Amino acid sequence: MPASALRRDPPEASLLAALRQLLGDRLSTSAVVCAHHGKDESYHAPHAPDAVAFAHSTEEVASIVKLCANHKTPVIAFGAGTSLEGHVAALAGGICIDMSQMNRIIRVNAEDLDVSVEAGVTRKQLNEHLRDTGLFFPIDPGADASLGGMAATRASGTNAVRYGTMRENVLTLTVVLADGRVIRTARRARKSAAGYDLTRLFVGSEGTLGVITELTVRLYGIPEAESAAVCAFPAIEGAVDTVILTIQSGIPVARIELLDESQIAAINKYSKLDHKVAPTLFFEFHGTPTGVAEQAEAVKAIAGEFGSDGFRWATTPEERSKLWQARHDAYYAALALRPGSKGFATDVCVPISRLAECISETKRDLSRSPIPYALVGHVGDGNFHLVFMIDPNRPAEVAEACRLNDRMVARALAMEGTSTGEHGVGYGKMDFLIAEHGEAIEVMRAIKKALDPDGILNPGKIVRV
Repeated sequence: MPASALRRDPPEASLLAALRQLLGDRLSTSAVVCAHHGKDESYHAPHAPDAVAFAHSTEEVASIVKLCANHKTPVIAFGAGTSLEGHVAALAGGICIDMSQMNRIIRVNAEDLDVSVEAGVTRKQLNEHLRDTGLFFPIDPGADASLGGMAATRASGTNAVRYGTMRENVLTLTVVLADGRVIRTARRARKSAAGYDLTRLFVGSEGTLGVITELTVRLYGIPEAESAAVCAFPAIEGAVDTVILTIQSGIPVARIELLDESQIAAINKYSKLDHKVAPTLFFEFHGTPTGVAEQAEAVKAIAGEFGSDGFRWATTPEERSKLWQARHDAYYAALALRPGSKGFATDVCVPISRLAECISETKRDLSRSPIPYALVGHVGDGNFHLVFMIDPNRPAEVAEACRLNDRMVARALAMEGTSTGEHGVGYGKMDFLIAEHGEAIEVMRAIKKALDPDGILNPGKIVRV
């Protein structure tokens, strides 16, 4: 179904008047403001909302949603706009609720290793606040995303191999439902057998079942020692085999990132580094000084078995920061290789035992195509990403990138993997869900209809109803 088919009538004047009475000048119908809130970092076509509401509290969000529900007007939650599958595009128009001004850190529970925050708090803001407590929040998707958005898209990132994803690290949520009711999905206890797991239902729901306004997440102690290393390989198979054996050996690495030769060339140029242009692994080790040294030596020996050229160490905080900043800038570094291009970013995830096969077959596919690309991966958990540098004004390039993406996803599903490890579905990957989930899609539709019978919450995302 084309996005244009979802478009609804503009909001009634009475709804806008009621919202303006509630919010004053925090309701904007400016074309520039609306355009900004209708796009993310992806190549997907933007779709602007009809108005943007800047909320300050859960109570305000509930009032906004209730007013929109009465008029059957769509509601789209907006965090930082860093998603990659068109999550925030207002396909049906409506009201965008910008959560960025809901950025209070409500309570740090240091003894319990958790923190409660409003949805607009960003990960960098949180870790800056925690800096003197000896604690940190480890989920790091690269962008300075909002925690509400990270929960809504079930984000993960470079630390997931050690600390898990948002699925494992969200303890409880405050959610505004489609009719304006406010619920809390759980208590702060670390485990519970009381009722359905509503927290996990809303984590990853991408704003289609409710609007997340507050959340409580796990914290971890800052490691006593940290060390990072870079290791190049003559072929990508050796790098992937090193990852597989490292994980199977139970070595508790904090991060393992794979960058292919294209991506290394890009970050060398963009971040002014001098890494060997070859398939490369970035490692980080956390623990005690002795533990970190033992982990590093064990991984170094494994890498040597698969033809690595040895470790280059980044031991000082400044060196580690520069290394990981370069990794986080990989997307923009890739785009800089083709000025004016747009990023077609995609990802899949497979069982770790199938990772080498999946990446090798994907690389063979890519070698036969003229579309420039770069490959990176949080390969410690079987997740890798491609970014195609395309000219969106050339339909043939878009079609070729889509063809390659379709083949990669089909390959991952055939290996019992998933169509998206962390980017989410949005409206960019909806067509893959039937192949991935089969009859379970009908269960998802039933949940959507039960919680959002009028289809006002981020319509046109995840499942078609």
